[in-house]
Amino acid sequence: MTRRFTRTAGKINRLFPACLGMTALFPAVAAAADAPAVDSGTTAWMLMSTALVLLMVPGLAMFYGGLVRTRNVLGTMMHSFAAMGIVGVLWVVCGYCMSFGSNMLGGWCGWNPDYLLLRGIDETILDAGVPEYVFAMFQGKFAIITPALIAGAFAERVRFGGYCVYTILWSLLVYNPLCHWVWAADGFLFNMGAAGAIDFAGGTVVHISAGISGLVAALYLGARRGYPATAMHPNSMVMTLMGAGLLWVGWFGFNAGSSVSSGLDTARALTVTQVAAAAGATTWIVIEMLHLGKATTLGLVSGILAGLVVITPAAGVVVPAGALALGIIAALVCYASLLLKERLGYDDSLDAFGIHGVAGIVGALALTFFIRDSWMASAVAAAGGNWGVGQQFWVQLKAVLLTVGYTTVVSLALVVLVEKLFGFRLSEAEEMSGMDYSLHGERGYGLINPD
Repeated sequence: MTRRFTRTAGKINRLFPACLGMTALFPAVAAAADAPAVDSGTTAWMLMSTALVLLMVPGLAMFYGGLVRTRNVLGTMMHSFAAMGIVGVLWVVCGYCMSFGSNMLGGWCGWNPDYLLLRGIDETILDAGVPEYVFAMFQGKFAIITPALIAGAFAERVRFGGYCVYTILWSLLVYNPLCHWVWAADGFLFNMGAAGAIDFAGGTVVHISAGISGLVAALYLGARRGYPATAMHPNSMVMTLMGAGLLWVGWFGFNAGSSVSSGLDTARALTVTQVAAAAGATTWIVIEMLHLGKATTLGLVSGILAGLVVITPAAGVVVPAGALALGIIAALVCYASLLLKERLGYDDSLDAFGIHGVAGIVGALALTFFIRDSWMASAVAAAGGNWGVGQQFWVQLKAVLLTVGYTTVVSLALVVLVEKLFGFRLSEAEEMSGMDYSLHGERGYGLINPD
């Protein structure tokens, strides 16, 4: 989103011309003497973007659901749909408050009593001309999809109740603080260096945090029984392809909506999103043709996701040539990471870390080398002439390291806590029967003998 730098003394604002990342468009700003009017065009686009991001959640459910064995298709899809409900409630109750309220506990999270249950924003119009309700709901969809992404790492082997408890705790203790650090106006990563850590639409907040958390959980809980000796074939690549298509479409709202505008910045973000996704898909096809002698549907959707993830933090600052390069780089690095997973033998079931975590890290760091000239000129001016690629890369690296470190420690503590107190890992009998029947008493396809 268009980044607004607020200064208490004299209420001076600097607005960079090319998006520097998401912003918390606080009611305090909108409630100034000349409160903005609703911009119907921007509001319409933000409403559409909110719906597109929510569409990604059933898209993810289909993507993951098609990749697991028949006995686990409903249980896997339940993870995504349960997040829609659980996090949807949490976000209204306190998530928006913790993410976009003013600094509390030394800046660990935000707090503003008016944001609890969204009770203080009923008449608030943001500077962008958008009702704050719309902005809050748009942001809430990011909070929903992130724990749903994590579930791909430990698919086919966790209890539904344990997953629900983990989702609640993870959202409160990992997602909301990270969101505040990166996107709130007084977040310390938002204000790091001359221009802040660049994360336009969720490279650190969503993808790195989800990938790292998923890897931690997968390593602690252990591999699926029989992995890797037993073949675990997807039950429906058709469903996975359709899910990938919905994710691609929804990602336009995810990235282009993050401009909180309906203009040049929106067009830029939408364009580079398309370019990076196409580059990732094409590169993965070429790699598989060279390495395996044939292109696979699983490879194609992996390339699409790698391209979409890598451009997410960079969508506001790179030009199409940079997006093309990032898509190619992400496909190469993610393909290598999946080969490494096979050699190391850990069970990141649906490659939550191998795609989201790895491509998120690549995007957050590599974007530094593809920043458009106008953005860099603004950063140099803000720093008084002493700013360049090296300084920005150092800011990006620190943001990535802090995200990885914090997420690793807290996620491990939460996995251990949930496993010890509530039970997280399925028993052998439950896992062999499958999540659908043992946890939900249902079968996805009505088959008598699934798998």
